[in-house]
Amino acid sequence: MLEQGLADLGDRGVVEVRAEIDAGDLRAELAGDGLHVAITPRGINHLVLNVRDLEVSHRFWTEIIGFRQVAELKNRPFKMRFYSGVSEDGEVTHHDLALAEAPPEAAGQDAWTMQPKRIGLNHVAIAWPDRASWLKQVEFLQNKGVKFLRRVNHGMTHSVYIEDPDGHGIEVLYELPREIWENDIDGAQNFSERLPTEGAEALVDTTDNPVFGGAKVSA
Repeated sequence: MLEQGLADLGDRGVVEVRAEIDAGDLRAELAGDGLHVAITPRGINHLVLNVRDLEVSHRFWTEIIGFRQVAELKNRPFKMRFYSGVSEDGEVTHHDLALAEAPPEAAGQDAWTMQPKRIGLNHVAIAWPDRASWLKQVEFLQNKGVKFLRRVNHGMTHSVYIEDPDGHGIEVLYELPREIWENDIDGAQNFSERLPTEGAEALVDTTDNPVFGGAKVSA
């Protein structure tokens, strides 16, 4: 009955009625447990990194990682630029990443390691669209002389860890199909297969993945 009524209203009516339904759902949520329970967010929207030299970091994040600059702050006492990845349709967003240049006296980062040694950011994880594009990017990084700090097959991603010029850890990854990890996320998070970080062996990627809560499947 509801769908027939929406069809009779036409496109504008459908939008308005659905907006009313969504607003009603939100009001009901806020009237109930929503006042006492946090509303789950969609996810992390963007990341801002403080860097020592904006030009050096700009070249790394655009020429090595592949982000596109989309904006830059003007008439401010500090330098800051904004960068975006691209959607499946080739579109950019307002920013996924921003770089802000710190003053010369600012303390630098220690060499990156997965094991936490100080309070603050551990690493940034950047996803490539699929296995094929990830393999090309990993080979590109190696050809550019970027040091692989870790090469790991996780239960939900296959990953290479590197660092930027300021020592921020970066995980270069592609995500495995959801059916591999969705039934046992804890098991997937606790799975780790360490692989070589140098030479041709670092570029080998197997697709015989364990399924957490099931049999093996190929990515």
